[in-house]
Amino acid sequence: MASPLRALVRILAYLSLTFALVLPQAIAVALESPFRQRIPLFYHRTCRRIFGLRVELRGTMARTPPVLFASNHTSYLDIMVLASLIPGSFVAKSEVASWPLFGLLAKLQRTVFVVRDRRHAMAQRDEMSVRLAAGDDLILFPEGTSNDGNRVLPFKSALFAAAQPEVGGRALTVQPVSVAYTALDGMPLGRFLRPFYAWYGDMDMASHIWRVAGLGNATVVVEFHPPAPPETLRSRKALAEYCQRAVAAGVARALSGRPLEVVPADGAGAEGEAEIRTLAVAP
Repeated sequence: MASPLRALVRILAYLSLTFALVLPQAIAVALESPFRQRIPLFYHRTCRRIFGLRVELRGTMARTPPVLFASNHTSYLDIMVLASLIPGSFVAKSEVASWPLFGLLAKLQRTVFVVRDRRHAMAQRDEMSVRLAAGDDLILFPEGTSNDGNRVLPFKSALFAAAQPEVGGRALTVQPVSVAYTALDGMPLGRFLRPFYAWYGDMDMASHIWRVAGLGNATVVVEFHPPAPPETLRSRKALAEYCQRAVAAGVARALSGRPLEVVPADGAGAEGEAEIRTLAVAP
């Protein structure tokens, strides 16, 4: 199923693109240029094409900053997929900062690194709040770890510490996002094939990347769910539960192949019109 030649070509293309854009992005970040968001969007969209990831979009992405996106986490590929759609920065565990190459890339995307220690919880919450108050969108993986792609783990309420009704005098939007790897070369990915793309547990990253690079073209369903109701932002537990339910339902729907449904539109007008979740192929 995997082609060594395809893997070699894709990895060489990925490394060439990466090293070509490291310096421009470093300069953009240092100068606080608008290109510090545009370059990562271009980079991840190109990487997605290199690795044959075809994205099907559902729902509507919130575009009025600040937005905290809460997504399930299956693989390092989630970063490529989400960053190709969202002009934001990730919240990641502190260990990522020391990873070869990927740590550098995370820093260049202005990732917020968090330490899994209650002693640092307040400082980390404040750092996230400052970034959100500045109008930056953040992408959070509230499961706290990755999984096998067949389920969504409980969301940790502590990771929503920075989610307040207002940050910097502006209303904060918290939007759940589900990511599901559903097909390979048009054929549905079953429960036992999904780990081809999932990276979790003690899997070796280098061998996993090589295998993924050698596979064909994958379909990834990304659904932007209705933002969390404002009242849930007053309780981290309620917020975590709302986001987890929405994401779990989105993943289950994508994996089962169930059709899209009509749902109440967030912020619907006086007539109470409904929003039909649209299906599109991301650029």
